[in-house]
Amino acid sequence: MAKAEQIHLPLSKLQIGLTVKLPLSWKNHPFLFNRVEIKQEAQIELIKSLGVPYVILLSGQELLPEEVEEVVEQEVKQVVKEVDLKALVRKSIRLSQQRFVQCVSESRTAFSKVGSDPEGAYRSSVTLVEEMLDHMLEIDTPFLALVSAGESDASVTQHGISVAVVALMIAKAMDMSKSDMRDIALGCLYHDIGKLRVPDIIRRKKGPLNEHETNFLKKHPNFGYDMLNKSGLYNQTVLNIVLHHHEFIDGTGYPDGLKGNKIPMVTQVVSLANDYDRQLWTENIRSPQVALGYLFKNRAGKHSKALIALLVKILGIYPPGTLVELSDQSVGKVMMTTKEVKQPQVWACKPDGSEASLRFLTKEKVLVEKVLKLEELSDGAMKALQADMGISFYFSGVPS
Repeated sequence: MAKAEQIHLPLSKLQIGLTVKLPLSWKNHPFLFNRVEIKQEAQIELIKSLGVPYVILLSGQELLPEEVEEVVEQEVKQVVKEVDLKALVRKSIRLSQQRFVQCVSESRTAFSKVGSDPEGAYRSSVTLVEEMLDHMLEIDTPFLALVSAGESDASVTQHGISVAVVALMIAKAMDMSKSDMRDIALGCLYHDIGKLRVPDIIRRKKGPLNEHETNFLKKHPNFGYDMLNKSGLYNQTVLNIVLHHHEFIDGTGYPDGLKGNKIPMVTQVVSLANDYDRQLWTENIRSPQVALGYLFKNRAGKHSKALIALLVKILGIYPPGTLVELSDQSVGKVMMTTKEVKQPQVWACKPDGSEASLRFLTKEKVLVEKVLKLEELSDGAMKALQADMGISFYFSGVPS
């Protein structure tokens, strides 16, 4: 005799009189058995709190409307689809994080070879660039995900990967050639390598630098250019990016005070991406949205307006890493850019840090009310959101 097909009943159809089976191990729910005969509304509320998309109907089907099977099938498909999307996004965020950490590790390996094995360094970095391009181009519309290498201060390599990601997203939006993208990525990886020639006491100083220290730090583009140029392996475009990533189109940059079109477009892209990422690690900013505001207020005329507009479009109104308060009084941290810029995907919790979960605002009638500062969060929310972690970006391939 054929076994009757199970009916997966969405939680919205639960009612007194039904007998259902929970799709959970007995260890993961408070009932005595997986089989539950529903006699009280309290049982229904308890089942709804378990986080399952459906239960299996064992008896009481006659209590449901005749069209229940069709309705049930449609509702379960929708619930499962949403559950699957959440699982995909979680997987994508984890993958972005893993890839970012791996890229930072590979970049460190390349850096370690620059002096002793320049050809090995070149091969390692070129391979890394191809990996990053593959990650960005594996879907038509990549998004940005929040990632971190777990460092309170951005290392030269971590900063280089994050700048490369932002610069490549701008280059893609501009329909630049793959050859230009390769040069941009390689230039980004090495753009700050000259800082390794700057004494740690200057490079890691927390307070403001004096004039002598500032002038020494400003030599790092020249140091980096010399380190790579003597190998004879890097093309002039990459070398120019390393030398001129602090140039501004109004001529106020360094080391050569180049103006306008004297700065190649690939270098302008890296200059903007670098400028933005640097603000994320400035003690009095450390907010992706505030960093965008800083560019508008303090960098007007220093970067192309068109490039800044592209950056804003890529990052969205609430860039990954932005701390926000939601219209349901929850607090959260933006995890990924989406097509719906006002309803990003957030890791959210109650103001006290409880009930932390990944939320899809596009699937809820919830909006971002305002951007929060770090000091506005409770200790519990700080911990739940890991709000004081460093902010970097990597590609994500899950559609919103």
